[in-house]
Amino acid sequence: MQRIRSRKRMLVLFVGIHRILWSSTGLIPFLFPKEWWVGIYIGVYTVAFIANTIGGMIWTSLIGDIVPAKVRGRYFGIRNTILNALGSVCLFAGGIVLDRFPGEMGFLILFIPVWICAIANTIIYCFYPDVPFERSTEKVFWGMFKKPFQDPSFLRAALFLAAWLLIQTLIVPLFSYVMLDLLNINYQTISIITVVQTLVMMAGFYIWGNLNARFSNKTLLFWTLPIIALSCLSWGLMSFMPVLIALFLSHIFLGIGVGGFNQLAFNFTIGDTPKSERPMFVAVYSAMTGVTSFLGPLIGGWLYERMETWPEAMNWVSAYGFQVGVGAAMLVLTFTLGRRVLLK
Repeated sequence: MQRIRSRKRMLVLFVGIHRILWSSTGLIPFLFPKEWWVGIYIGVYTVAFIANTIGGMIWTSLIGDIVPAKVRGRYFGIRNTILNALGSVCLFAGGIVLDRFPGEMGFLILFIPVWICAIANTIIYCFYPDVPFERSTEKVFWGMFKKPFQDPSFLRAALFLAAWLLIQTLIVPLFSYVMLDLLNINYQTISIITVVQTLVMMAGFYIWGNLNARFSNKTLLFWTLPIIALSCLSWGLMSFMPVLIALFLSHIFLGIGVGGFNQLAFNFTIGDTPKSERPMFVAVYSAMTGVTSFLGPLIGGWLYERMETWPEAMNWVSAYGFQVGVGAAMLVLTFTLGRRVLLK
């Protein structure tokens, strides 16, 4: 980013690569033998999201310069509300399509508008203003790289949030797996649950955005953590309440907490960092949290595989016990280390 002349051109290039490759995964079942599907999917998906990571870094830097700091919290609150309103409608429609047209036909129907929107989205980025880039005060890579590690407040927060995401991603990305495979909830019901989560998240975006005008990013980040923990703890309610009530409550807390966390973590990286060094601060934060967010689901999936071999009497552990244990660990981490790092 210190060398490129136009952030917008690079943004359009890498966003375009991501959108085209990601939407191309929908063609895999129609072009390749079944035994190749998973391998090709992983390869295409990986390359797509390498491009997305580069595009995301450039977009974060560019949007941080486009949106004035004074209105940044409210702006992203409103932006994310609109984004998720559209997403919830599409998600609900997608669940209905998959239930009525199971298998390849359902996904083909879904991918047709995906391809159209992927192309349209890439074109829209061409209309971004190409704001001048304030370059780093350092001239060599090593000097730029050391900057985030010389900021104790930023480094402590980044390390804590990376550890938090390791614990969170042990279970939260696997909620759908548990609902589909272990609790045998159908696609349409899961779509309704996710739409409710998204609606709550939309309201949360707006509220967190307004609160951000009064309170610091780190203070509000702290208060999203116990809400996410409650999302995991709520699964324990199904031990004595109807399953759907527990799932709806869990996803309501998840919408409020994760929506706020993602929005405030983003504002933290572009608002609590020096403008000229922002790309490297964002890169270091993204690398730390990216590694732990990658490892979390792998470890969680491995643990669920082990649970499959347990006696049937222990099924409650995979259905809700593991989630409750992770939620309890989250609460302990929040009110011990999290309180010291984010509030003090």
